[in-house]
Amino acid sequence: MVWLALLEVNHVYKTYTDANRSLTVLNDISLNVAKGEFVCLVGPSGSGKSTLLRMVVGLDRPSRGQIFYRGKQVSGVMDKMAIVFQSFALLPWLTVMENVALGLEAKNIPRAERERIANKYIQKVGLDGFEDAYPRELSRGMKQRVGIARALTMEPELLCMDEPFSALDAFTAQNLREELLDLWLDVTLPVKSVLMVTHGIEEAVFMADRVIVLSKRPARILADVRIDLPRPRNMKDEAFARVTDKIYSLLF
Repeated sequence: MVWLALLEVNHVYKTYTDANRSLTVLNDISLNVAKGEFVCLVGPSGSGKSTLLRMVVGLDRPSRGQIFYRGKQVSGVMDKMAIVFQSFALLPWLTVMENVALGLEAKNIPRAERERIANKYIQKVGLDGFEDAYPRELSRGMKQRVGIARALTMEPELLCMDEPFSALDAFTAQNLREELLDLWLDVTLPVKSVLMVTHGIEEAVFMADRVIVLSKRPARILADVRIDLPRPRNMKDEAFARVTDKIYSLLF
C-alpha cells in the first residue's frame, strides 16, 4: 500500500482529568502532512498546539483518535521523527558535541560514529569551531542551533519544532528562519517535511506551505490555509500582507 502522507492525525481528542475537573484541550483534530511539505500550526496561547506536537512525536498520547506515521500508528517515540524545543533543552554539563550526539548515544551508536554524524550537523548549522564549548558560553541563537543539530543527527524525515524562534531576538530569529528553510530544501539532508508550532502569523506565512489555524481551547481546526507565495518571501509584499490579514481575521 502506498501512503500519500508522512503524517496522519485522525479525529484526535485530548482531555486531562483529575479528581475535581475534566479539561478538553483538543477537540476532533484531523490533519495530514505530505512528503515535502512545511506546515505550521497557529492558534491562541493555550489552544493545545504544543500538546498536539508532543503527541505527533510520541511523547504524549491522545485521549481518543489515532496518529499514524507512514501508515504505522504512533504509540511512542519513533524513528524518522525528531523535535526541536522552544527551551533549547541542553544539558549544561555537556559540550556542544556531546549535546548534539546525545540521541545517538542513547541508541548505542559507537563513539567514533556518533561524533562523525554529530560533526556533520554541527557544520550544517554553522557551529563548527564550537564543538568543545559549553551551553553557558553560547548565545541563545547558538543554543538553538545546537538543538536543531541534535534533532538532525537523528536523520528524521519529519522534523517537528515547538516555537523554536520565540526566545530569540528579531534579527537572530529571522536569520535562523532563513537557515532552517535552506536546511529543509537541502536535498542532501534526510528532512522531507516540517511541522512547526508558532504564535507568529507572519512567521508562519513566511515559512510554510500550509498554515493550520486552531481555535481557542478546546481547539478545533478553523482553517487549513495554503500559502501560494513564491520563495524567497518578502514580508513587506502586498500579497504577503493579504495572506496574513486573512489568517488574523480567522483568529480575532
